[in-house]
Amino acid sequence: MTPDFLQSAFSLKGRTALLAGASRGIGLAIARGVAGAGARTILAARSMDDLKREAASMRDAGGHAEAVHLDMTDRESIRRLAAEYPDVDILFNVAGTNRRRRFETYSREEYDWLLQTNLHGIVELTQLVGGRMVQRGKGGKVITIGSLMSVLGLPYMTVYAITKSALAGMTRALAAEWARHNIQVNCIVPGFIRTDLNRHLWEIPAMVEWVKSCEANPEIGKPEDVAPLAVFLASRGSDYITGQLIAVDGGFTTTAMWPMEPLTTG
Repeated sequence: MTPDFLQSAFSLKGRTALLAGASRGIGLAIARGVAGAGARTILAARSMDDLKREAASMRDAGGHAEAVHLDMTDRESIRRLAAEYPDVDILFNVAGTNRRRRFETYSREEYDWLLQTNLHGIVELTQLVGGRMVQRGKGGKVITIGSLMSVLGLPYMTVYAITKSALAGMTRALAAEWARHNIQVNCIVPGFIRTDLNRHLWEIPAMVEWVKSCEANPEIGKPEDVAPLAVFLASRGSDYITGQLIAVDGGFTTTAMWPMEPLTTG
């Protein structure tokens, strides 16, 4: 492969990317990467002050970025956004939240809130934006941010796991359904990434030591560790990749560590 081929395969120039949940953490890191790759980058979330500041910073760096309000718990907000941007080529579903509880103590209000934020809102946005991709007939990309809970179980996050497992199923089914329209649908499975949502967990020494004892890469990940894969999946270079759940997790889902050392002979 020539350098020119690689540059064109991974460039996002001339493409419009919508990021739902772009004000901080993984969503913001992806937005910066997408803007840096040349896409018209639409940052969507509730925190407009943060979005406007970040979009201005991306423009100052030479990118094309704009901020727009989106509330994933408000169906009218979702519909309004989809109508305002009818020509999206790349949809990033990043929005999500969590509440850790013993399963039997979740209230119906907490359950409904998590389902709407992490699943129902994303489903509706994907229907509207992805449906428009189908109608336009120019192909597209849908990249959803899943979780370790998309592929395995950890305690005290059952409702969160319900939502993230459902997004994994949506990824596989839509990849099959929209393949004929040249729309690739994939899901990134981040591991233990330090974000505002979980930062307090990684201030507990026992948690840090636990990760070191069970993960091939003993470091806690950063949002910037996820962004390069997201940019790649948005690019032409990933056209033959669809229906995949791809982990960025330091090896947590595929490796196990133990204290054994190899035997030596005299």
